[in-house]
Formats: sequence, structure tokens, C-alpha cells
Amino acid sequence: MKVVLATWNTHKVDEVRAIMAAAGAPFEVVCLADVAAIPESPEDGDTFVANALQKARFVAERLGGIVVADDSGLEVDALGGAPGVHSKRFTPQATAAANNAHLIARLDGVTDRTARFRCVVAVVHADQFATAEGACEGHIRAAPKGDGGFGYDPLFIPAGWGDRTLAEAAPEEKNAISHRGHAFRQLPRLLRTLGLLNG
Repeated sequence: MKVVLATWNTHKVDEVRAIMAAAGAPFEVVCLADVAAIPESPEDGDTFVANALQKARFVAERLGGIVVADDSGLEVDALGGAPGVHSKRFTPQATAAANNAHLIARLDGVTDRTARFRCVVAVVHADQFATAEGACEGHIRAAPKGDGGFGYDPLFIPAGWGDRTLAEAAPEEKNAISHRGHAFRQLPRLLRTLGLLNG
């Protein structure tokens, strides 16, 4: 069985495939680059759930089959949960470097630096859907550290990691504790709930 991951983001595809392989998932994950030249879906919802469902439905309407999408982002407590659903577009440039620099500037002089990565995964098949959520608690460094991962990883220190950021973790170490890992490991359960996977 194949499920289509509704993204062109190669970093995300690699992470999800690694997470599913480590979990022994009995299905193949393919992405938009593997199956069809369709545009990136809009994501203008005001919650992670809304955006994940919007992306999955956009692709399902064009391809059919089983489509999986996720929406994720960084929630910083001192910023009232921002950047949240706007994590990718926190700045006009919408690049990791610009977003990280803007976050550092916004937190200048702030002592409460608690934050979390949050991810919602959505499965859509015909008129059925199901969602699950994962989170990773931690805090924000004053300066980036590490050259692995992507996005805000060089600024995010998971709880209990001392001063190590996600950008300093091996991929399998990151996937074991990440928001995306927690969310996607629930994918087999969601597929069973919808009657799309036996066992």
C-alpha cells in the first residue's frame, strides 16, 4: 500500500520516511515529486489542524487515494504562541536564516524562552479524515548552534538536552523525540481507524 505525502519539501520527506521505516510501518510513503506535478497547496488556516487538512484535501481532490499531510511550527510562550502557523513565513523572506534572526531579535532581553515544536498530521481518503498531534517541549537559545536539521532547529534545545540543539542531533536521535516523530508514529493507528490498514 502507498500513501502520498502532500509536500514538495525534501527535508520533510526524508524525515517522514525515516520515521516510518524505524516504526516498521507496513506501507510505502511517496511524495508529490514521485507521483504528480501538482502545485503546492494553499495553507491559510489559523490552526495546524486546519492547514494539515487543507493540504491533504487539496492533493486528494487531484490524485485520489490515501493522502497524508502535516502542518507544524514553533510556539514561543513569550510571544503568545508565535510564530505558530506562520513559522515558515515569520519574515517576508521566509528563509530559515531570516526567520531565526527575527526570532532572536524578538526575544532579545526576554528571560522566559520556553517553547515547543508542534505537529498535526492529517489523513484524507475520499470523504474520510483523521488527525493526530505531536509536540516537543524545549526552549530557545540566544544564538544558533549546529548545522544539521532545518528551520528553527539551530535555536531549539529540547527539554533535558543541556545546551544541545536539534541541529546537533543525528537524524535518528531527532526523530525519536521530535514533534513530527510523535505525530507520524500515530499514522498507522489513523489508517486503521479509517479502515485503510488491517492489523
